[in-house]
Amino acid sequence: MNDTNKKGFFSRKILFGTSIGAALFFIFVGVVFWAGFNWSMEVTNTEDFCISCHEMEQFVYQDYKKTIHYSNRSGVRATCPDCLVPKQWHHKVITKIKATSDLYHNILGTISTKEKYDEKHHEMSQAVWHKMKLSDSRECRNCHDLSQMNAENQKPAAAKQHAKASSEGKTCIDCHMGISHRLSDDFMEQEHEKYLNEEADCEQCH
Repeated sequence: MNDTNKKGFFSRKILFGTSIGAALFFIFVGVVFWAGFNWSMEVTNTEDFCISCHEMEQFVYQDYKKTIHYSNRSGVRATCPDCLVPKQWHHKVITKIKATSDLYHNILGTISTKEKYDEKHHEMSQAVWHKMKLSDSRECRNCHDLSQMNAENQKPAAAKQHAKASSEGKTCIDCHMGISHRLSDDFMEQEHEKYLNEEADCEQCH
């Protein structure tokens, strides 16, 4: 009997000098790692996790609770992950990696008080709006799509605006910036100033 036949099943070489035993071990480790990774992705993709830190629960979440996405006549609620985390796997992973910066700011206490939150509110909102503009409001379109809207069931003003948005290639966040959180005082002041300037321009034209 030669040496090959004397070797145990798990010690036999199958590929690139790797034994069956070693291959099975690495497959097992890979499966455990993959399962653990997907489990952590799901655990961190819940509203409970999103508001588990003080500033999110006390400030951001309280803003959200006053909006139509939290409470409405249909009883359908869009949670934090629905609006902020992509459904597509690769986009989701990228978003999760970028979100680790929140841990850094949590440690620094960047928005740990109401005063700090109000001061950073407009800056944070702008960052979200910019992200959504770049993705064509991808997370909004998980539930809403201009091509699937029944304009006949909408109020005339809404139907007109949606038709205009579609023809001009606008995205959801262009018009619905305050749909999930209150608009900051800085934003409202800027919009008021813009309105006054537009009114002044109209008066000059006429």
